[in-house]
Amino acid sequence: MAMNAQSQPSEKLSAAQRSKIRRLSQPRELAPDEEGGELNIVPFLDIITNVLMFVLATVAVTFTATIDTFPPKAGGAGARPPTTPTLGLTVLIVPEGFSVKARGGNVAPGCNDTGPGLAVGKINSPNGGQDYDYTTLNQCVKKLKNLSPDFQDETSVTITANPNIPYQAVISTMDAIRRDPDNGKDLFPDVQFGLAR
Repeated sequence: MAMNAQSQPSEKLSAAQRSKIRRLSQPRELAPDEEGGELNIVPFLDIITNVLMFVLATVAVTFTATIDTFPPKAGGAGARPPTTPTLGLTVLIVPEGFSVKARGGNVAPGCNDTGPGLAVGKINSPNGGQDYDYTTLNQCVKKLKNLSPDFQDETSVTITANPNIPYQAVISTMDAIRRDPDNGKDLFPDVQFGLAR
């Protein structure tokens, strides 16, 4: 005799079986060590973004102009003396003004002769203090360059400053001796730095 599906008695599940089915059918949360290789980088990206915003907010944008200069040279034993007369100009920036030296010795005040003293002293500034006289320094080095036709091709100058000289004074001195403002020609564009002794 064939029995149809509706007449079959259904089997009843026990409470333990129903509990096991319920437990197996619910999705299981993974433990942190079982996450299957997923890496959560969101906290890392938050930190990087905050650091980047801080850096961008605190960085000062500056535009600088560069002037080619050369560091002090060590005296070489194999250096040959020049075959033509050279000026060998050195400008020493001191708190009282400028001391200018050439191969012939120290340049005297007024830049007319050799002798002791400052070639160019400080002048009174409009704000009541004293300031370096860059115009007179420019005229002095122009006069020295024009002393001999042999000096016309010379472009090198050495600048030396005392440790307490402001940085702006060194830059303004370089500007004053590099170019003639009257005709725009170069005076001493190759600036080298010397050590104060």
